[in-house]
Formats: sequence, C-alpha cells, structure tokens
Amino acid sequence: MRLLKNGEFFEDTWLTLDNEEAVPQGADILVSAERLQAEFGTLMLHNGRLGVVVANDRAVDDIADYLEVIDTVVLEFPSFTDGRAYSQARKLRGSLKFRGGLRATGNVLPDQLAFMRQCGFDTFEVNGRFGLDVWQRAVTAMTLTYQGGYVPDRGFAPADVWSARAGNADDTLRSDFEEIWTA
Repeated sequence: MRLLKNGEFFEDTWLTLDNEEAVPQGADILVSAERLQAEFGTLMLHNGRLGVVVANDRAVDDIADYLEVIDTVVLEFPSFTDGRAYSQARKLRGSLKFRGGLRATGNVLPDQLAFMRQCGFDTFEVNGRFGLDVWQRAVTAMTLTYQGGYVPDRGFAPADVWSARAGNADDTLRSDFEEIWTA
C-alpha cells in the first residue's frame, strides 16, 4: 500500500500483524488494540517501532496507557460516510495529547484530506485510484475554514473565515453572527 505524507508518496514499511502472528525482530509492526493490551510486555521487547490499529467502533481511551511508547496509531475509515475516526483523531491529539504518527486507512478520499489533516492525521493509506497531482491539490484546496479552533500547520489554510474577513467585514454583521452562535 502506498502512503501519502507531506504531499509525497512513499512505500509502507510497517508490517501489520494479525493476533496470532509471530513478532519479527527488527521490524516496525502494527498490531490490533486487543493484541496491544493482551501482549504489551512481550511487544515492548521487540527491537522495532510499535504501532496500533484501532477499529473505529473502539474507544481510543482503551490505548491511552500505551501512547507514550506507541509510534503510530492507525484509524479506520470503512466508508466515506463513517466519520467516527475523525472523533477518535481529535481525542488522540487533544485530550490524550498523542504526538506520534496518526494514519488514516480505508476509504480515504482526496476531498476529505483537508478535514482529516485538521483532525490531526499526518499519514494516509491511499490506493492507486487517484494520482499524486490530485492528492497534492487536495492538500492545499481548503484556503479558509469556519472552525474557530483551526490549526494552520495541519491544513495549510491561512486563517478562519472571520479572521480573514475582519478587515473587510461589517462589524454589525459579525456581531450578529457571534451572538447567534454563542446563544
């Protein structure tokens, strides 16, 4: 599978192990959250990086105790209409303060890339359906956002709509919108 990170493709070197598969020494491995919890002591003894795959119907709080030693968390998008992994990503980056790699897998589409980046994803498993040029355009397609908590380095947008319009916006109109939103 090809991975997209920082607007470039590269080959995935991580090995995804099933729950019964032997752990190869020296390899970077991805294991299920269930296996991580059941075999944490053994998994810590291997001499490669450790990552975990978390199903989108599982609470990320289940892996909170292991985040300090996990290099990568993989979150699943089984369909483009299933957004539970967005919530998982926000929780990992926000209240759980996970700073490692955060990978999106499954039905990852270019038109959702900016939103995924905004939630904290930095790596994306992509199939050959879209070329690099489509993905690179997707990285910079969103120039403004309505999200007040926007983080510029995650989505490359310069500012939220209200900050960008502040110099040109009618202050009365802006005040009316703010009053409605805070009511």
